Amino acid sequence: MRISICAVGRLRAGPEKTLLDDYLTRFDRTGRSLGLGPARVVEVEDKKNTGMSAEAALLRKSLPKGAVTCTLDERGRVMSSPEFAEKLGGWRDAGRQDLALIIGGADGIDPDLRAEADFSISFGAMVWPHMLVRVMLAEQLYRAATILSGGPYHRV
Repeated sequence: MRISICAVGRLRAGPEKTLLDDYLTRFDRTGRSLGLGPARVVEVEDKKNTGMSAEAALLRKSLPKGAVTCTLDERGRVMSSPEFAEKLGGWRDAGRQDLALIIGGADGIDPDLRAEADFSISFGAMVWPHMLVRVMLAEQLYRAATILSGGPYHRV
């Protein structure tokens, strides 16, 4: 199952980009034998700065056809890492070819796009910077692949 992280904004060189690349490389390496990956980041940018609906239109264009869509949103479901791994494995086992994980811009995700999503995940009640969410998501993808491969899992 291919993974697309579809995000508003450009992540420039720096510590977040380094961490993102590291975790996605780890995910690709661990997930390959499990039928997970590759993972890629698709960035969209509303250069006219016309708001969430314009961002949503750009995000919709970035989604692979037929993909399971999952938003990252504070209203989404809070899950443990094993629960996330189980969800990811379930989509894969159901024969889904693509998963699109959607990260909105500074103002969040357009309500219409959020309502269209198949699922929504929250990293807690706090709102996180959208650039940091990419890193957290990539780490959880790697952790999920590790859990699904039977590797050690520890609760933090």
